[in-house]
Amino acid sequence: MNILSNMGLVYALLGAALAVILAGMGSAYGVGVAGQAAAGVVTEDPAKFAKVLIIQLLPGTQGIYGLLVAFITLSKVGLLGGQPADLDVQTGLLILVACLPIAIVGLISARHQGKTAVASIGIVAKKPDQFGKAMLFPAMVETYAILALLISILAVNSIQI
Repeated sequence: MNILSNMGLVYALLGAALAVILAGMGSAYGVGVAGQAAAGVVTEDPAKFAKVLIIQLLPGTQGIYGLLVAFITLSKVGLLGGQPADLDVQTGLLILVACLPIAIVGLISARHQGKTAVASIGIVAKKPDQFGKAMLFPAMVETYAILALLISILAVNSIQI
């Protein structure tokens, strides 16, 4: 298999890889910074573990969204349980571009959601009865990751192979 004769497939795989890599990087950062804040709270009051853990996990969803788009893309091009499609360069580039919304928005939103989760963990540390309200702040950032996920899924699925 000559790579130059399969550049369409290479571009499609690049899109899937970017969706996983960038959204995963954002999630790793977001979960990491929130985890640092959560660890500090649990050190002072172990009873708050469950509440801060839930908030810490919120930025991890973008990585899952990137993985979902990658699976859809790999399935679309026939690499999951089928014969790889013979993609022209134009179609491969279209698939690459279709993966970019969740890749880029996933990276950025997960980082910001992590920072917002840190602030929400601070709320729970001081006023555990405000957990429900504290959850809303990072959840608002999640909205934009969901919108990017939907656009990437719709775009990948609309490309004719």
